[in-house]
Amino acid sequence: MGILHLRKNMHFNFKKVYLSAACILGASFYSTAQVSSFRDSLLGQINTITTAVPFLQIAPDSRAGGMGDYGVATSPDVNSIHWNPAKLAFAEKGFGFAISYTPWLRALVNDINLAYISGYKKINDEQAIAASLLYFSLGNIDFTTENAEPAGSFNPNEWAFDVAYSRKLGEKFSGGIALRYIYSNLTGNQTINNTINTHAGKTVAADISGYYKTPIELSNKDAELAFGLNISNIGGKISYTDTKSKDFIPTNFRLGTNLKVDLDDYNSISFGADINKLLVPTPPVYWKNSIGADSLSSSGTKVVREGKDPTNISVPSAMISSWGDAPAGFSEELKEFTYSIGAEYWYDKQFAIRAGYFHEAATKGNRKFFTLGAGLRYNVFGLDFAYLIASQRNPLENTLRFTLTFDFEGLKKETNNSDE
Repeated sequence: MGILHLRKNMHFNFKKVYLSAACILGASFYSTAQVSSFRDSLLGQINTITTAVPFLQIAPDSRAGGMGDYGVATSPDVNSIHWNPAKLAFAEKGFGFAISYTPWLRALVNDINLAYISGYKKINDEQAIAASLLYFSLGNIDFTTENAEPAGSFNPNEWAFDVAYSRKLGEKFSGGIALRYIYSNLTGNQTINNTINTHAGKTVAADISGYYKTPIELSNKDAELAFGLNISNIGGKISYTDTKSKDFIPTNFRLGTNLKVDLDDYNSISFGADINKLLVPTPPVYWKNSIGADSLSSSGTKVVREGKDPTNISVPSAMISSWGDAPAGFSEELKEFTYSIGAEYWYDKQFAIRAGYFHEAATKGNRKFFTLGAGLRYNVFGLDFAYLIASQRNPLENTLRFTLTFDFEGLKKETNNSDE
């Protein structure tokens, strides 16, 4: 009887364990199904990633601007410090200088623009240094008080100053680093509601980049295949007030490839693509209360339902977690990539025609546009143009941009020829 009673109890306990496990697994599957269903509902919702100082992401030069903002693996030029500093070690000429100008929102206002000055110098065949200044003027703004009384006017502006170093690490590979000081004055030190003092935002950042190129043969023609990588704007958060609130800057991952083919002694064509992803937190989805507002915890912070809380996350942690923090999961994460494709044709290294396309998912900003461009080289001077055709509204639509380049080696050759 004792043994039988023990067996019955064992059988009964096993049933209880089995039923308990089944209930737990069932609840787990139900919960997972609920989460999956909720995530699916988020995929079609707009969830853009915003950062401070977004002007750092604007293509500053007309060559890349004519190829759909594509430039991490293109052949080195004077503006490589923005796209991939590592390319400068492979620059053919010893020195270069350029000035670029981009009107902004030209269809609405005429006093917002982006100006860019860049230059580089080859130290020797293995090394190069470079510097640049990117200046964004937001036009004149009139301030008013809460009672609509005039409170002065101000010209908001932002700028970034870069220095870079590039070195060959082999016959086909080079590395580069750029250091950046960022200044953003959007308020003119105005006081908000007589309580919050504002000031200019300041921070520093760095770029880490690599470049690889190798000669190949394609259909019995000389060609060159290149790859580029640039992780840019790795730096501290920025603040515009005396409060503890700080915003991320646009830390960006850029990877691309380029194929250049020499058709004959006078004609060459190149084409390739870039992919980009911001390495900053994706805005999470918060729980809602009975009136539809964000639910707050006992400490007064919002309660995250899907995604990750970006409040106290550090920059290094954000760079890592940004690859998997989208509220709708992996499907939304894929939408955070932007794509640029471009092509460039050169005749006798004197005349160029360019075209490109840029694509961003509708829920992440919906930037989609085609670009056209042209370039001329004549002795000392060069001129590049870019024109943007937007399929969605864009601040640069129907705007002509230009870049003026200077070839001081060409000037030296002209001087020597005239002396002879």
